[in-house]
Amino acid sequence: MSEQKPEDVSISQTVAILIDGNNIERSIHDQTKDANTMLNFDKLIPKLLDNRGLNRLIYFREGKQISQKLKDRLHEFFHGSVRPCHKSADIPLSINAMQLASKVDTIVIMSGDSDYIELVRHLKSEGVRVEIASVDATTAHIIKEECDHHYRINEEDWFTYAPKQANQNNKQNKRRNNKKSQNNNSEKQAASEGNGNNKSNAKQDATPENYDDKQPTSNESDILNTVNETSSKKYQPEYPQSQYIEPSQ
Repeated sequence: MSEQKPEDVSISQTVAILIDGNNIERSIHDQTKDANTMLNFDKLIPKLLDNRGLNRLIYFREGKQISQKLKDRLHEFFHGSVRPCHKSADIPLSINAMQLASKVDTIVIMSGDSDYIELVRHLKSEGVRVEIASVDATTAHIIKEECDHHYRINEEDWFTYAPKQANQNNKQNKRRNNKKSQNNNSEKQAASEGNGNNKSNAKQDATPENYDDKQPTSNESDILNTVNETSSKKYQPEYPQSQYIEPSQ
């Protein structure tokens, strides 16, 4: 029997969500075997908040080449921000978590890396509720035991997109294949028409009317005369016919 949440409970907690982008991206890519899989923040963030107020959302990611669409989407829907990191995200994420410890009730760390174990212990000692959101298969067991709650990110929380370049290439390939098939069909049709014309021409050439205009040469007339003489004679066997008649008994 499923338990229903009491409707008269007012939750006034404030939450900060800190995301280790590289760790989460690697985790979901390992699960899906597809580098085009991304987190669906529209579904995931409401689940993590669970009727609590969002105080801060920061996406830490190594490198400077970060999608502008991701920045715009996090800002537009959650007033979130993206922080580029020089190397790994654990140091800047830990610094921001300690700075926010006195301003929020709960900090959600979106990573399964065991390097955050000391941060989790420190935040809990400061009276902050600490939750971990990560892919279960790539999460350290020690950090799941130490945190106050572990949210398991699964296939409902991500999606796979097809890059535009791949779609354009597929469209171009389809167009090329269609053109090739059309050209092949036209070539076949032209070849069939050409063969039909050749056959009709050959038939016309083979008619006796075309031979009437030709004058046979002396050699050809001699050959024709020989054939006519041979055909007019009756067949004469090489040996006497008596040899082919069996004697009567």
